Amino acid sequence: MIVATLVPLQATALGLVALTATAVALARTPLRQIVLNGVYGLLLVILFVILQAPDVALSMLVVSTVPYPLIVLVAILRTRSARREEDE
Repeated sequence: MIVATLVPLQATALGLVALTATAVALARTPLRQIVLNGVYGLLLVILFVILQAPDVALSMLVVSTVPYPLIVLVAILRTRSARREEDE
């Protein structure tokens, strides 16, 4: 009974992950890529929970959803501020 309800849920989650991965790859601006990458990481966490891999989901949540986008944003901001200082 439970297996019959999980298969459509798994297919839906996998489809959303695939669409979001494509959106990340096709995004043009770095800010949009970072936001989409955060959403992609969160969808992967949901997929791993559905697939009953809570340890992988937890590590994915800790790494890809919050710290990675913040580190990339800080790196971009520092690079842009360094370029502005060089131009002045």
